[in-house]
Parts: sequence; structure tokens; C-alpha cells
Amino acid sequence: MDEIKLLRARVGELEQRVEHLRVSRRVLMNLLEKVEREKVALVRSLEKENVRLQRDNKRFAKWIFSKNREIVELQDKMESSVQKA
Repeated sequence: MDEIKLLRARVGELEQRVEHLRVSRRVLMNLLEKVEREKVALVRSLEKENVRLQRDNKRFAKWIFSKNREIVELQDKMESSVQKA
């Protein structure tokens, strides 16, 4: 009789532990889903920032190329005016 009570108590403990494990698993899965959503949002944000930076970089490169061309033209003008003098 005592053995049956002990076994039932043990079964009750094990059932409680199983329930705690289920809750823990749910909590961990929710955290994992949250982290995954945050990761996706961060990747999207970084991709958007990357596109913006590439666009700005392209615009800056064109501006530098334009200024460089102006410098070369001015140097040519200076050289031709010095040769005429």
C-alpha cells in the first residue's frame, strides 16, 4: 500500500516536471520567434541602409568626377594662356 502511494506521488512529481518543461519549451519558442522577427527586421533595415549608402556613394563619385573634370579643364586653359603669352 505504501509503495502504491509512493509511486503515485512520484508520478505526480514527474507529471509536474513534464508540465514545467512544456511551459519552458513554449517560453523558449516564443523567445526564438521574437529573436527571429527582430533579426529579419534588422536585416531589412540594414539592406535599406546599404541601398541608401550605395546611392549616396554613386552620387558623390559623380560629383568628384565632375569636379576633377573642371580642374583638368582649368589647368588646360591656364597652360594654353601661358603658352599664348
